Amino acid sequence: MTVYPGRRSLAQRLELSLRPTLRLRLTLLNGILLVGAGAILIMLAWLLVGDAMHSNDDLLRGSTVTLADGTTRDALQYQDGMVARASQEVLVKGLAALLAIGIIGIAGAYAVAGRALRPLHAVTQTAQRLGEETLDQRIRYSGADDEVAELARTFDAMLDRLAGAFESQKRFVANASHELRTPLAVMRTEIDVTLSDDEADVAEYRRMAKVVRNASERANGLVDALLVLARSEAQSGRRLARKAPADLATSVCNALSAVKAEAERLKLDVTSDLQPAPVVGDPSLLDRLAGNLIENAIRYNHLLGKLWLRTETVNGQARLIVGNTGYEVEPADVPGLFEPFRRGGWERTGSRGSGLGLSIVRAVCDAHGGTVSAVAQAGGGLEVTVSLPTADNTPVVAAKAAVPRAKNLGIAS
Repeated sequence: MTVYPGRRSLAQRLELSLRPTLRLRLTLLNGILLVGAGAILIMLAWLLVGDAMHSNDDLLRGSTVTLADGTTRDALQYQDGMVARASQEVLVKGLAALLAIGIIGIAGAYAVAGRALRPLHAVTQTAQRLGEETLDQRIRYSGADDEVAELARTFDAMLDRLAGAFESQKRFVANASHELRTPLAVMRTEIDVTLSDDEADVAEYRRMAKVVRNASERANGLVDALLVLARSEAQSGRRLARKAPADLATSVCNALSAVKAEAERLKLDVTSDLQPAPVVGDPSLLDRLAGNLIENAIRYNHLLGKLWLRTETVNGQARLIVGNTGYEVEPADVPGLFEPFRRGGWERTGSRGSGLGLSIVRAVCDAHGGTVSAVAQAGGGLEVTVSLPTADNTPVVAAKAAVPRAKNLGIAS
């Protein structure tokens, strides 16, 4: 038998009605407390009636009582009969009242519990309806400001975060697909055009090979960047898979050596003030962090531009500052530069780079418990500041010997 979503069979409804739900347990608890308290009151009344009407020592044996009808009876026997009748009446009427109060109280408790738990049913129904296409649904509870309202607000906030994460994932997948499709399309077009030319010579094939090689290098670089980004984000907020002593100043020196030729080609004026900045983390990720910042600072610079670097330790934080001249960046666009595939501005959306550099920097900072921020420079350029927790008991003397202090690296001609 097919059961459509939102509909339940008779067996399912029976099973749900018999299970020990929170509403049923609250009703049962309320009934037990109400009936128990009523039973105690009835027992107390029965004892009090018996004690109040019991014979005392002042009544002499053989005393008689004359009733209204003129009959005479023994006083002790008459009083015992009255106590028995009063006790029986208290028990009968008390139990009847207890039964009525118990039924009304249990029914009222069941209704009140159902009303109080109604938002929980709304949470359950919303969660059952949730899917990739229905993440816009919310509870929007408007009742009393109690624990249930707090739960509803928390659930709505969680849905907001999930919706944002899904949208970010969709954009990431779409952008990654587009970025990968571009070099693949270039390679296929070049190959098809060259193969369809019957008069193509060796020079034409060499030209095609160079274009295909450049496109494949771009695709390979994008895949490598995606892998680093995924690896960094996987360790965000968790224990790093690899932890070792490192120094941001050393990472900067290594990154500068790798881009020296490009800096010389642009005739950049590179200055550095590299103080020891010891940290504990994944050295390869930290090298990639410094490399991405310096590569971006060179890639988006201009001829005869400037590049300045500084590492230091301030208030228990190891800081790396990378600044550059270059194209002007709007301050409102700066936060978006840390999103995947965002290059910011027309000048930064060329074919160079994949737009993952600063995204990787932010992911590496998150994985190491640090922060990253950027400030647009007046006249063009960007200054990025990375702050990471310093390493404990790191020998600073050894670090001083490994890095150069403030000097001009002499790359500019």
